[in-house]
Amino acid sequence: MSATATLPPARRLPQIPWYVTLGMGWIVLVLAVALLADLITPFVYTAMDLQYRLVPPFQTWAHPLGTDELGRDVLSRLIVSIRVSLLIAFGATLISAILGTTLGFLAAHFRGIVEQAVLMLADFQAALPFLILALSVLAFFGNSLPLLIGLMGLYGWERYARIARGLAISASAQGYATAITQLGATPQRVYLRHILPNIASTLIVSMTLIFPEVILLESGLSFLGLGVQPPMTSLGNMVGYGREYITRAAWIMLCPATVIVLTTLAVSLVGDWLRDRLDPTLG
Repeated sequence: MSATATLPPARRLPQIPWYVTLGMGWIVLVLAVALLADLITPFVYTAMDLQYRLVPPFQTWAHPLGTDELGRDVLSRLIVSIRVSLLIAFGATLISAILGTTLGFLAAHFRGIVEQAVLMLADFQAALPFLILALSVLAFFGNSLPLLIGLMGLYGWERYARIARGLAISASAQGYATAITQLGATPQRVYLRHILPNIASTLIVSMTLIFPEVILLESGLSFLGLGVQPPMTSLGNMVGYGREYITRAAWIMLCPATVIVLTTLAVSLVGDWLRDRLDPTLG
């Protein structure tokens, strides 16, 4: 027998559609811009120069995306806005995932009245228009970045809670969780070391589906003037202030709006592809 005959067969690489590849590339680009914002921003994003007020894009090398109504560089503000919007989206998504997963595990572990309370709270959250709740809270308590991130973290937690509860109950029914418990493992160890890794792929896919919704929600609140407040800037904030100049300087609004559309589309495409790859029921 030859040496080549004993070699294991080559593992087939997953076929990634071209549009998913483009989505991944855009996500990597946006993350790189957010991480390197302080190094690649050509100007201070709050710096004003009225001599260069409302300069159109590609008219000068100094301002390739033009300037706004106060002479501020649109490219610099766009870079900083990407970082702020992604910070809010990542922070809110993590808070929502941790909160929902914790409540789902509590419902699966204690059952009874605890489970009913969590499910009733999840139903109430799903039935309540979150935008109205967010507008009410921000109008009453004022605007601050930590408050905005914490408030956005309440969005979508009921999805994680239902997923975590159902998968935890299913894992317990399979027997390995009961066996580990009989060996003396604490409930915390069972859920964190054994059940959570087995359901992590489903939770990650859920995060990729909720992440673009959080970006759109933050953009909507900032557009209405109750999100990120000046001098800080975000993508929704730029769109909100740029709408007043849509007929004279459309680039002020179109640049951040394009980034919002492409980012949410890219994350949604990658999330759908991951769901199809990780779901064993889809073949």
